[in-house]
Amino acid sequence: MPVPGTSPVKRNTLRQQIADALCDEVLAGRLPAGRQFTVKEIAQQYGVSATPVREALLDLCSQGLLDVEEHRGFKVHEFTINDFRHMVDARTMVVEGVFRHYVEQTLNSMTPQAMASVRRRAEEAERAARSGDLDILIGYDLRFWREICGLVGNPYVLDFLQRLRVQTWVFTVPYLRRVPDLRGLLWTGHCELTAAVTRGDPHDSERLIAAYNAHFRALIERLATGEETRSRNRTATEPGVNSP
Repeated sequence: MPVPGTSPVKRNTLRQQIADALCDEVLAGRLPAGRQFTVKEIAQQYGVSATPVREALLDLCSQGLLDVEEHRGFKVHEFTINDFRHMVDARTMVVEGVFRHYVEQTLNSMTPQAMASVRRRAEEAERAARSGDLDILIGYDLRFWREICGLVGNPYVLDFLQRLRVQTWVFTVPYLRRVPDLRGLLWTGHCELTAAVTRGDPHDSERLIAAYNAHFRALIERLATGEETRSRNRTATEPGVNSP
């Protein structure tokens, strides 16, 4: 089965380009959880040799997005609802700690250009959230959080949080795509949080971050629980299942 969305790839930084392209496919849900493929299949789709493809796939394994299947190739990792809960808890603790201890330092060290870029990301992310445009929101939301957390200047914290955010989006996208209209359901506090950080207000920053994580978690818990309930109901009403 061909991998969707495979446009020609330039020869420079081939490994990273392939990794980025496949990550985008996983994030968008076009490479769904459990999807299996081989190095040869990806290499043929992109028209490149096996070596950069294998390196790119191993990079995505290290990010927790793919699993190595012995003698079978690779598979898109299947996150569970418990994985999602742990990821949200982990990023909540780290981000709240970052803003509690470093918001004043961040305010003093940020450049006008960096803050202007964060504001642009916030405006685009919020606009996409309000309109319910999931594809646009994913990209801008990731960039927004990467830039606003990057103001702290700790690359280890930044990489850890970026990995968690990608993973949480990978888990949540399939549920969100089942909702016909996402307008009014998604968090829209990006600009408000940016304003809190800009004025060096750690308490308001923490409050907004907590609100974001609580909103995100409650929404996905509700969608996941509803999906499980519908699945059980369908099974129970199938002929011969749970019948007297």
